Amino acid sequence: MTPVNLAQHLLDLHDRQLRREARPDGPGCRVERVGAVVRQTGPAHAWNGVLWSGLDERTADAAIAAQLAHYRAEGVPFEWKLYGHDGPADLGARLVAAGFTPEEPETLLAAGASAQGGAVPLPAGVELREVTDAEGVRQVVEVHERAFGTDGTDLGRRLLDGLAAGPGTVTAVLALADGVPVSAARLELHPGTDFAGLWGGGTVEGWRGRGLYRALVAHRARVAAARGHRWLQVDAAPTSRPVLQRLGFVPLTTTTPYVHA
Repeated sequence: MTPVNLAQHLLDLHDRQLRREARPDGPGCRVERVGAVVRQTGPAHAWNGVLWSGLDERTADAAIAAQLAHYRAEGVPFEWKLYGHDGPADLGARLVAAGFTPEEPETLLAAGASAQGGAVPLPAGVELREVTDAEGVRQVVEVHERAFGTDGTDLGRRLLDGLAAGPGTVTAVLALADGVPVSAARLELHPGTDFAGLWGGGTVEGWRGRGLYRALVAHRARVAAARGHRWLQVDAAPTSRPVLQRLGFVPLTTTTPYVHA
């Protein structure tokens, strides 16, 4: 399969398995298909939003209005996750006109899980540890807030939900330097699909550029492969896209969150 054909195959597979046939990603969440829209609704700390849409110029505005009404009735903010190949071509402009705010575009990339799982040497004094309890979640949140400068409260609640739901859906891993958390990332597993998602890889200042990001990718790749997932997918910010492409990740399309409070 040529690189172009592989990218299209993976994009089609991703659209089918993780968008059109999406499953709830946490306790209290439900996924519904309403007309040409697939959406998830859950508690306020969960991810709420539109996962997939198959719209055109005639149906887009009515579908947008219907989702606004739904989430207003639920009383939760939500996100319309718009991919570069979604139609109609002016869907982003229609969302802005309806009161959505676009965030920074990201690139959807994918790579084979088994190809990314090789051993990566760690700096002296650093160890990797999987998160299994509330203290580990607290440390992940600490790293998130130090690395990204944003509130990690909802992230912590989602991780606790995932741990309570049992293995097979989400796992997180910490890099500890002499016992101090300095890097963290999570892996979202999608049982019954070929994909596992890499999310939230962050390293605190002073420890960047020392191989921790790569080590966390490799660790999560091994976990994903061991649980039967062939492919890794990641929504990469402009800062991480070059790193991932050097590791062999293939760009599939862009994705932009359109947020409505």
